[in-house]
Amino acid sequence: MIYISIIIGCILGALIGINSPVISYTYSSYLSIAIVAALDTVFGGIASVVKKNFDLKIFLSGFFGNSILSIALTYLGNKLNVDIYLAAIVVFVGRMFTNLAIIRRYYIDKYTAMIEEKRKSGKKKKEAKVTEE
Repeated sequence: MIYISIIIGCILGALIGINSPVISYTYSSYLSIAIVAALDTVFGGIASVVKKNFDLKIFLSGFFGNSILSIALTYLGNKLNVDIYLAAIVVFVGRMFTNLAIIRRYYIDKYTAMIEEKRKSGKKKKEAKVTEE
C-alpha cells in the first residue's frame, strides 16, 4: 500500500511540476531560502519526535518564524547588495545535518536492539530445545 502511495505521489508531483509556471529568477533566492528553512524545521520536528519531546506549537512557530526570518534576511541582503542569505543557508543546513544525525542514530540503535533481541530469543529457543532432548 505504501508503495502505491509513493508512486501516485511521484506521478502527481511530476504532473504538477510540468504544468506549473516557472519561478522568476528574481524570486528564486527567496523561494530557495524559504524551502531550506522549512526543511530545517521539518527535520527538527522529526528529531524532536525521536527524542519524545515534540510540541506542535513550537513546530509551527519555528516553521513560519524561520521561513519569514530567512526571507527577510534575503530581502535585506538584496537591498544592501550583500548575500546575507548564504549565512542563513549555512546555519539551516548545519542544523539539518545535526538533526539528521540524531534521527539516524535513533534508527540505528533501534535496529541494533531489534537484532540483539532476535539473537537472545534464538539462543533461548536453542537452549530450551537442548534441555528437552
